[in-house]
Amino acid sequence: MAVLPIVISGEPVLHRPAAPVTEFDAELRTLVDDMFETTVAAPGVGLAAPQVGVGKRVFVWIYDEQEEAAPRGVAINPELWISPPEPGIPGEDEVEGCLSFPGERFALRRSPRALLRAQDIDGKPFEIMASGWFARILQHEYDHLSGLLYVDRLVHPEHRGAQKAQRKNGWGRPGLSWMPGVDDLEA
Repeated sequence: MAVLPIVISGEPVLHRPAAPVTEFDAELRTLVDDMFETTVAAPGVGLAAPQVGVGKRVFVWIYDEQEEAAPRGVAINPELWISPPEPGIPGEDEVEGCLSFPGERFALRRSPRALLRAQDIDGKPFEIMASGWFARILQHEYDHLSGLLYVDRLVHPEHRGAQKAQRKNGWGRPGLSWMPGVDDLEA
């Protein structure tokens, strides 16, 4: 297993839809193992393949503060169903960060529940009904597979803050990444 560099906002793979996985092979297993290792090193609670430069529909989570699923899991070729989030201004308990927008955190309203249907590492279908913070993690990672970063969903004044952070950090262009465990850029 290896820790992989995480690409930063502006890298093209982060801003386009990921391709379906068609081969459930040793290469996929290595990618998933490396994504778990990278998530731990970052540290984070989830990581999508586009964040490590791979345009495939794969994400992992490491989150044991829920009972709906294993504390550590992978979703391959996922589909996600949510109800619209409640209207209103996001609260302090709705602040997110992202390993591809490192060191910054902004409030974003998300749906409190999510239904995930996906395949596991062997291609076997599974389903999870998630709530609370775990539902937020699934929505965040699923967005990555659609070419969206959470900052793309922000509303004013949070959106303005994200734009300022991107300019200040020199992000928004290809070729930028950071290495978990080496660079001090936690989400």
